[in-house]
Amino acid sequence: MAIRSGYQDFDFKVNGITVKIKTLYRGSPLYEDISGCRQSGVLYFYDDEVSSDPDTCSTEICDEYATIQPKDKCGSMEHCYGNNSCILDPICTVSGPAVIDFHGRLNDVQDRCAYTLLSGSTVSGLTVVGYFRERRRRDVSFLDSVTLQLDGDDDVHLEQGGIVKLGNTMQTINGSTVLSNGVEVSEDQTGVTAVWTNGSNTVSVFFDGNTAQIFLKALSGPQVDGLCVNSTSVSDQRIPDNSILDCEVLYNDPADSSINCTKMTQHCLLLNDASFTTCHNHIDPTPYIFACMDTLCRYPAVDGLDCQFLDAYARVCSLRINDTVDSWRSMAGCCKTSLTSDQFCQGRICSDHEFCAETLSGEIGCFCRAVFAFPYKSNDTLGDPTVCEENSASVTLVGCLLEEKGIDYTTLHLNDQNCTGQMDEEDHMVTFSFDVNDPCGTEVTSNNSLLIYMNTITALNSPSDNITRQDRVDIDFSCFYAQPDVKNMTFRIKDSPVIQQFTSGTWNYTLTMKAYTDARHTEAVDSNTEVQLNQKIWVVLETDGLDDGLVAVVTDSCWVTNQAGTLRYNLIKDGCANDQTVDVERNGEGTSDFFSFNMFQFTRSSGDVDLHCKLHLCATLNQTCTPDDTDAGRESLIKGLCIYLNENPNVLVQEYMRKNGTRLL
Repeated sequence: MAIRSGYQDFDFKVNGITVKIKTLYRGSPLYEDISGCRQSGVLYFYDDEVSSDPDTCSTEICDEYATIQPKDKCGSMEHCYGNNSCILDPICTVSGPAVIDFHGRLNDVQDRCAYTLLSGSTVSGLTVVGYFRERRRRDVSFLDSVTLQLDGDDDVHLEQGGIVKLGNTMQTINGSTVLSNGVEVSEDQTGVTAVWTNGSNTVSVFFDGNTAQIFLKALSGPQVDGLCVNSTSVSDQRIPDNSILDCEVLYNDPADSSINCTKMTQHCLLLNDASFTTCHNHIDPTPYIFACMDTLCRYPAVDGLDCQFLDAYARVCSLRINDTVDSWRSMAGCCKTSLTSDQFCQGRICSDHEFCAETLSGEIGCFCRAVFAFPYKSNDTLGDPTVCEENSASVTLVGCLLEEKGIDYTTLHLNDQNCTGQMDEEDHMVTFSFDVNDPCGTEVTSNNSLLIYMNTITALNSPSDNITRQDRVDIDFSCFYAQPDVKNMTFRIKDSPVIQQFTSGTWNYTLTMKAYTDARHTEAVDSNTEVQLNQKIWVVLETDGLDDGLVAVVTDSCWVTNQAGTLRYNLIKDGCANDQTVDVERNGEGTSDFFSFNMFQFTRSSGDVDLHCKLHLCATLNQTCTPDDTDAGRESLIKGLCIYLNENPNVLVQEYMRKNGTRLL
């Protein structure tokens, strides 16, 4: 072959491998590097495509180090829709203080300000804004509401309680509704979704009162900005004009000693459980795990927060795989309860200084935000100082503080039971007042030129009531008049401390009786636990040394007495519930029983109470040991009906049934 300058390709085999080389002739000896990637007997050079999968929009290429590497044709915010076609459809999650952006990067918001979550030319005319506020602690912020700001049109506000506002007007959403500004809003038991569309570009915003998920779908390149694009640019995305006053002030509350960070970390790591395996192939759980850990190690696991981040991850996964992901709930102890319709406080409207939360009894209520409540709690008071005017006085209690303590304001009154508090519908403040024309039982005395008005706010208890599930309320307030000066005295709550002691029965086998403050029986009540009135308590009666295949333990009765033993109240009779808060979850089905009830104290006695339970063994061979509550319930209903009608002869039977429920029939 003649020697000439230029390139020429040659194929030859080396040890059975076909080698492709490109040679360069320059009229001198030939030198050529034949290193590269080898696969299936073929040699590939740098940047050669080794394989391609159009269904996943992925290829394999030979890199500069002669190794075969995967390469995704879609960008970091794009998703493959097959046939090597990529579409822009990233998802951003904002839950609690955490922001997980379109790229899966995690950051958190530390103040109580408003932030741009999404904006830009791709979504021209739309800006998604997130508002962060504190809840039970001043130093931990939570996403509180989301607003879709529309150029030249009314904004759409998504708030706690499933509330949707167009401008300042609350909207009624029946299934799916298209608002006057073209935004489509739909609502179900999980939350509210608002969808904005502009040509081929769509933004979907889901909000359940705790977590927001922003789903962007566009055909063009991503010309977008905001925390959802770059969560690390927190300071750049703050919106001062839309934030509350002094929103940038940071607080440092004392650490919550009740938080077990190790336990919470283990709980958050459940996102790595096999129940989420399908999700792991589509969404990296790492940022959700760290968001969960960071929040639950600083903030108590209340109001469903322990399930919030797991639920957020499962929902993102559902959007990606287009299928429901629920198998993880039982494993994580996050099963939906009878409060499903209230999961995001649907329909509950709280004032600006309140947030929707779960009460001690498991109901939904409006609690005070920590910054607002701080001065009241620091002074151990439930309201503002007494307001004294000429020959009259008034005192205002904070409704959310009452609700937080489990006190029903409708049961409160002055010395005259006809003088009750009036709640303001907007701020939920409760005001009690009296004057010379309507003294409400006020005692008026004169002392050294002082005119003293004295009254008491107390709770309404019927003489027949033997128990109560709310704190004993005695709020004394008075006004001192020294003409013409007025002197005010503030008031304080007089709480009755509650400590529960447990006494087990005497049997010829080992029996333990323990109480817990959670349904999973992990938070045991001990001598340091402060049990509050109306707080749900779970009691577990467990034996050791019995064969559960032959013998079952049956709880016949449980009752509570004061320490002197002079007062008694039955929780369980004949193996069945004898109180509307008692839930006998298991009885006679094995060698352990458990039930729950809401804590109370005797109205005529304060201090500790004792719990007693009587049990017996039941042979399970050829018989069932589960108590039948039909006869016991009917007997209890008839007995209660007779007592009630004897004390209230003018009340119809139907009224008693309405107050006490017909489930006992």
